[in-house]
Amino acid sequence: MHREPDFLHNLRQEFADGWRWVERAIVLAYAAAAGLFVVAFTVLGEWAFARFEQVLHWQGGWAVLLWTPALTAAIVWATRRFVPGAAGSGIPQVMAALEPGLPPGQRGYFVSLRMSLGKVLLGSAGFLAGLSMGREGPSVQVAAGVMQHAQRWLGPRSGITSHALLVAGGAAGIAAAFNAPLAGVVFAIEELSRKLESRSSGLIIAAIVLAGLMGVSFFGNLTYFGVIRVPRLGWDALLPGLGVALVCGVLGGLFAKLITASLTGAPGRLNQWRARFPVRFAAAGGLAVAVIGLVTGGATFGAGSEAVKHMLAGQADVPAFYVTLKFIATWLTAWCGVPGGFFAPALSIGAGVGHNISLLTGADIAPALIAMGMAAFLAAVTQAPLTAFIIVMEMVDGHAMVLSLMASAMLASLVSRMLVRPLYETLAEHLLHKVGAAPAAPAAPADASPR
Repeated sequence: MHREPDFLHNLRQEFADGWRWVERAIVLAYAAAAGLFVVAFTVLGEWAFARFEQVLHWQGGWAVLLWTPALTAAIVWATRRFVPGAAGSGIPQVMAALEPGLPPGQRGYFVSLRMSLGKVLLGSAGFLAGLSMGREGPSVQVAAGVMQHAQRWLGPRSGITSHALLVAGGAAGIAAAFNAPLAGVVFAIEELSRKLESRSSGLIIAAIVLAGLMGVSFFGNLTYFGVIRVPRLGWDALLPGLGVALVCGVLGGLFAKLITASLTGAPGRLNQWRARFPVRFAAAGGLAVAVIGLVTGGATFGAGSEAVKHMLAGQADVPAFYVTLKFIATWLTAWCGVPGGFFAPALSIGAGVGHNISLLTGADIAPALIAMGMAAFLAAVTQAPLTAFIIVMEMVDGHAMVLSLMASAMLASLVSRMLVRPLYETLAEHLLHKVGAAPAAPAAPADASPR
């Protein structure tokens, strides 16, 4: 027979260990600091991109043909010289740092307070260059590095592990960057840890909420893309919605395949040149991004959030080939090796797919198709459908579209899985091999036995 909990006894036990409360206070203080780091990254990134737009609008914008390549080369040089672990999205680095077989001394190569500072500064420099990148993936590494620093203040017998701190930090980064706390929790479960430790899950969720509150305090409790007005979805929306999910699934899978081949050093003449002359390669990539941006009238520069807002408002002024060119610009930016992610660009590409299909079919549900495209393409790239549809739902206040967003994300992710391995897991394995720490083999099923 199980006894009922004794409230008074449990309460006395809870307050008997004062050091436990000190440790909790330390973790929550670091969670607030992680949220503030993400807020600083957001403010600095927006300021930097505003300065880039001044360059873009000066004398017809031709200055970006020098500005973007020069800054891209400088960013790659500084990254490789001072914080090589900051290159790329940031999510694979956190996943690599969570690898059980990684020696503690090598964890600092992927996450640290120094890495977080470098990521904020060099990531903001990427926006100053006008590169096609996002700050949400980098925010995961930034917040995880801040939270990891709390370990030095915790006792050797602390119940709060490095694993729990990294998961809390990574999830807090998503929550603060998107102003989407529920997405942060789901991201922690689906992408980082696959499960939450019961003894630390409450503290992890508290850290995510506190980091999210930092963003709300500075930017207000507003949805990222406002509130969409969706008409009633009937059977006439089935074929356009299915088309959005399938196209995004194929394009997202191809994008992930291209990124994986480029960043893992797949054999090829261009990758050999990139390995020998990384700074020159970055300058060439930056020039290509600048040319694409000028061809599109500036639509492909930056994260693409403004383009999404215009599409949702029915005021889209992007060219018909926006999806293709934003796809290429984002791939080239990632290939250069700058500290930048592709969450936000993926959302803008998916929005472009939904917008194009609404124009082709003449469906009077453009906002719904755009939102479905955002969820579908992000799910196809990350193969994390739950995180993708919850992020979009919270960003557009799309609670009325829960089933549509979920279905499009699940279908697109399924199509992507037929084309390519999970992007972040593959990149994390590559990072671990680079530092000589092979990922642990999957555990055998519990009922497995030798034959």
